[in-house]
Amino acid sequence: MKPWAARLITYGISGGLAALAIAFMRPLPERKPLADVAGMASSWQERVDSVARGETIGKVLERGGVSGLHMIQALNAATSTKALNPKNVRSGMRISFGALPEDSVPRQVSFHVSIDRVLRIVRGDSGWTARVDSIPWTTDTLVVRGEITNNLYEGIDAAHTNLTSETRRELAWSVADIFEFRIDMNRDVQEGDAFTVLVERRQLPTGVMRLGNVLAATFTNGGTTIEAIRHQVNGIPKYYDQNGKSLAANFLLAPLEFRRISSSFGGRRHPVLGIFRRHQGTDYAAGSGTQVRSIGDGMVIAAGVRGGYGNVIDVRHSNGIVTRYGHLRGFAKGVRSGTRVAMGQTIGYVGMTGLATGPHLHFEVLVNGVAKNPRTALQAKAGPPLPATERSGFDALRLRYLAMIDQQGQRVALNVN
Repeated sequence: MKPWAARLITYGISGGLAALAIAFMRPLPERKPLADVAGMASSWQERVDSVARGETIGKVLERGGVSGLHMIQALNAATSTKALNPKNVRSGMRISFGALPEDSVPRQVSFHVSIDRVLRIVRGDSGWTARVDSIPWTTDTLVVRGEITNNLYEGIDAAHTNLTSETRRELAWSVADIFEFRIDMNRDVQEGDAFTVLVERRQLPTGVMRLGNVLAATFTNGGTTIEAIRHQVNGIPKYYDQNGKSLAANFLLAPLEFRRISSSFGGRRHPVLGIFRRHQGTDYAAGSGTQVRSIGDGMVIAAGVRGGYGNVIDVRHSNGIVTRYGHLRGFAKGVRSGTRVAMGQTIGYVGMTGLATGPHLHFEVLVNGVAKNPRTALQAKAGPPLPATERSGFDALRLRYLAMIDQQGQRVALNVN
């Protein structure tokens, strides 16, 4: 007998009376019971329990009326599917028990091993049998539209949707990532800007919902509207604007993801020295330890301590451009002079070394050795256009997505190739 099986028998003897304490609960929506219990729906009873923190699966089975030899046989059947490991069960996992009124031992036990999979074991004349059922997802599309009052987070959060707060944050990040080569969500957005998003939505009968790909989005920034249409070329999905030009570019517009700015390019009074002098870059206020990313492919030409910059990294890119990242708390592993870095790669962490009054990133762009306004020096140009052979298909897809957006957020059956 397996060691865990012997322990479960012991639990069964000591905890048999616990089964009387479980209250009947409303069952979760699930598929029709196996053949052993088919046709008994009118008198079928079901109750739901869950695994508490630090609790064994045996204790839950005992409460449900499965103990002793039945528990051993049931768990042997369950573990044979490889979908359940009694030694490694997450707390909160739901277990439901199905029976007829005259049953002393449940006829069916369902383990909700994941949000879309249920392991069912059924008691029959020959013992317990098991199978794993997948809960089908339904997929449609959802339109989210809103207006900027402060930032993109709050704009999507205020939109009238049934998305959870976590899902709304996820959507905000997705939209920011799509437009980050054209719009710096830290600096460029302004009150009155508007957006619409057409996004896939997957749902389970239990109400669990997940977002899929953003199929299309529009963002009106300062009176100019930029479209983003998801289109595949050679099997690789990318986003293109209304003119069929890629939204990607050689440089990111910001070295931090979606953070506010504390000081802009130009003259200012230095917060530490108290003197008025030209500020050579842009300061991004962010929590200490926030990841700092290289805004483009390049090579690290300096990484160390330098006067008022504190810990600083210089990265040389093509076309005579060097980007500088100052006041860092530290450097990412492996980043040193001579290291090649990729666009978006983490190279350091926000800190307040050097002449700094609080944690922030000082970011500079030098073109041929001269400091330039990052906002204009890195202003993204339109990416490469679609191949001519793709244009007609792209135009048809674009019109289709925009028509779906115009349906004012109604759900639409999804059939995208």
